Amino acid sequence: MFLQTGAGSTIAISVAKPATEDATSYAALTYTEAGNCEKIGAIGSTYAKTEFQPLKGGKQKLKGSPDYGSLQPSFAHDEADAGQTLFRTAADDETNALFSFKVTYQNGAKRYFQGRVFGWPETIDGADPVVMANPTVEICTKIVKVIGT
Repeated sequence: MFLQTGAGSTIAISVAKPATEDATSYAALTYTEAGNCEKIGAIGSTYAKTEFQPLKGGKQKLKGSPDYGSLQPSFAHDEADAGQTLFRTAADDETNALFSFKVTYQNGAKRYFQGRVFGWPETIDGADPVVMANPTVEICTKIVKVIGT
């Protein structure tokens, strides 16, 4: 078993779309890493629960439509960071364009997906804390997983 922490993990964004929804096509894209990332958030799909209770017998529970999830990364706001600039560009995009994302874990594992950035709210939480940006990334495709070393 290999346990790891989040230390060293990164999130990167690309304006390009993969030719196909597979690891090779995603890996071929050029990504820009967003710096000063404090946390990325939970990555993974959930499903709506569909239930049916027949008059005779037990309740039937089925997986309904998938929700590929959303991320709430947290960044120390840096207007000079190219990755954060691309996140802000995606947040301001009004065409509903999909952007490609790559999350890299400490052990080199990768998670690829496409999504949309919903806002770039900046938090000023007093005199001492760093100004933070907390976008929401709505994941719109299946997550392509690449195993690490």
